[in-house]
Amino acid sequence: MNDITLIPLEQDDREQFIFDNREAFNYVALEEFGLRDDHFEEEGEIISRETIEQSIDTGEAYRIMCGDEKAGGVVIKTDGERGDLELLFVSPKIHSKGIGYAAWCLVEKLHPEVKIWETVTPYFEKRNIHFYVNRCGFHIVEFFNSHHPDPNDPEMAVQTDGQFQDGMFRFVKEIK
Repeated sequence: MNDITLIPLEQDDREQFIFDNREAFNYVALEEFGLRDDHFEEEGEIISRETIEQSIDTGEAYRIMCGDEKAGGVVIKTDGERGDLELLFVSPKIHSKGIGYAAWCLVEKLHPEVKIWETVTPYFEKRNIHFYVNRCGFHIVEFFNSHHPDPNDPEMAVQTDGQFQDGMFRFVKEIK
């Protein structure tokens, strides 16, 4: 998709970005679990406002644009040759059109110095697993769960007993 661009998140778009992110994450959870979902970080939300704000405040946040329309968003953190994909979302109304993949390709071009990218996603996010592994070239390298919590994320030990008790996959992409 040639009309996909990334623009730095502007302060006056922050609230809408947070809303759009939560809407995209909730869509998948509700599609997978329906209203019986017990995977929410806070009441009715699969990802908390605090989690999104912390990612924005400590990373680089971009709006994914499809022409003149807001199509989603991405938040990354980089440190030399290492990068973390904190958030990537596309509006559920326009899934499966190559927008997420085009945005990811732009992220890689934006930071050619990064040779190792990492991200995580809940075990139930089948679309994400397909996207990261089959489209973007990531590899699943670890499965965090109640028997194997993320040693670099102290909150994960708490989450494995609550929100993501069934686990999170860790993905790595090495760029040669």
